[in-house]
Amino acid sequence: MLELDKSYFQNFEQITGIDEAGRGPLAGPLVVAAVTIRKDFTIKGLNDSKKLSDKTRRSLYQSIIQEAIDYKIIVISVDIIDRINILQATMLGMQKACLQLKKKGKILIDGNRIPEELITLQAEAIVKGDQKVSAIAAASILAKVFRDDIMIKLHDKHPEYGFDHNKGYGTKIHLKAIEEHGIIDEHRRSFGPVAQQCIIFD
Repeated sequence: MLELDKSYFQNFEQITGIDEAGRGPLAGPLVVAAVTIRKDFTIKGLNDSKKLSDKTRRSLYQSIIQEAIDYKIIVISVDIIDRINILQATMLGMQKACLQLKKKGKILIDGNRIPEELITLQAEAIVKGDQKVSAIAAASILAKVFRDDIMIKLHDKHPEYGFDHNKGYGTKIHLKAIEEHGIIDEHRRSFGPVAQQCIIFD
C-alpha cells in the first residue's frame, strides 16, 4: 500500500483516483484517467507512472483494468488545449473522466486543483498523489500508457519528430525537427516553442 492508502480506506470502501499524462509536451493530446478501486485492491508495484519502466507500466496497465471496479480514459485534443489552455483542458478532462464513471468512491485528484464540478462531490487534491495513493497511481499508469501508444502511432506517420522516444516533449531532437520540418496539426500552437515557428509542415 502507498503512504495514504490506509488512512483513506479506514473511512471509505472505495476510492476513485484521477491523474493525467501529457500536460507538458509540445505535441499530442492530453490524456486523463479515473480509476475506482476497493480496499482489497491487491496489485503490487503501483507508483507514479514516471518512476516505472515502460515494461512495468504495461504489465500493471492490464492488471489495473482487470481489478478496478471501474475506470475511464479521456483524450483531450490539441485543438481544445490550444483553445482553452492546458490548465483548463486538464480540469475538463478530469471532470469528464470522473463524471462518466458508473462507480465512484472517495475522489482523490493528483495535484493542487479541483475541477469546479467535482468540488460538490467533495473531491480532494493531493500534491504528488500518484506517489501516495494507489488509486491515483493506477490512474497515472492508465493515462501514461494510453498516451504513449497514441504518440507511437503518430511516430509512424511522422517519424522525423521522434515521437516514439520523446512522446512530444521538447527534447533537443524534437526542437531541431520542428526547425527543419515545421509543425504539424498535432503540435500545440499555444506552446511557446511551437508558436515561434512560422513554417507549417504539410
